[in-house]
Amino acid sequence: MEQRIDPLFRPLTKNTQANVISRPSLSNAQQVIRKLIKNKLAMLGLVIIVLLVGMAIVGPSMVPYSYSDQSLLTKNQEISSEHWFGTDELGRDMFARTWYGARISLTIGVVAALIDLVIGVTVGGIAGYMAGRGKRGDRIDTIIMRVIEVLYGLPYLLVVILLMVVMEPGMLTIIIALSATGWTGMARLVRGQILQLKNQEFILAAQVLGAKFTRILLKHLIPNTIGVIIVNLTFTIPSAIFAESFLSFLGLGVQAPVASWGTMTNDGLGVILTGDWWRLFFPALMISLTMFAFNVFGDGLQDALDPRLRD
Repeated sequence: MEQRIDPLFRPLTKNTQANVISRPSLSNAQQVIRKLIKNKLAMLGLVIIVLLVGMAIVGPSMVPYSYSDQSLLTKNQEISSEHWFGTDELGRDMFARTWYGARISLTIGVVAALIDLVIGVTVGGIAGYMAGRGKRGDRIDTIIMRVIEVLYGLPYLLVVILLMVVMEPGMLTIIIALSATGWTGMARLVRGQILQLKNQEFILAAQVLGAKFTRILLKHLIPNTIGVIIVNLTFTIPSAIFAESFLSFLGLGVQAPVASWGTMTNDGLGVILTGDWWRLFFPALMISLTMFAFNVFGDGLQDALDPRLRD
């Protein structure tokens, strides 16, 4: 008997494209970059950071004046084609001083943040790994955390004043002052991350295979906290720049004739009522742009590194 096939049903043909991956897989770094590029505010912050760094490098050489050249014949001049940012009470070109001050402020911020990074990651990694590893490990962790708590409670302004008594005011003094207590936040953050990671299977496997403490810390634990470390670093740099500007504003930072955004803001504040608005406007604008750029870029980087927010 001939079998009849319902015309509504058709035999399936072999689809060779069914198992083809429609989109190539991306590595973790590629996913972070892709997520970061989509964040327009974070990219704006990155562009501003690049422009600030670039102008700090080439800005002072764009005009035929030095940051310290004085001329009473050109004092307190407004913005013009000759002096793009005007001049101060000593006839010094504000454009050259602004970008020379960017070198000072950015250098102090970056160096202080890198010192905080090295000390904080090292101390926090040791404390987190040693915690819970017998009486000796708990004792080491307790001592480190008590030292961190004491330093964390010291205001950096008091540390700066104390250092000024025994050291000459300048870049080195302010970097040491900011780094003396600034690393404690990084150390506490890294310790918390290490405590979460050290009991996972890949760390236990490394311990069973006989890996030494330094190898486990440097090859396994710290690389898995690098995202949190980088994000914290992007917030540490503007904090250090603002701290330097604040201390220089109070007269505790770099000394004349060296220019920084803080000293220029202090000089411009006293003449703002006389109509010389440009002397306060430009250094204050650079401080504000720097704080804005680093913070929005740090927020975007934090979102990009968070696997829960990825597409």
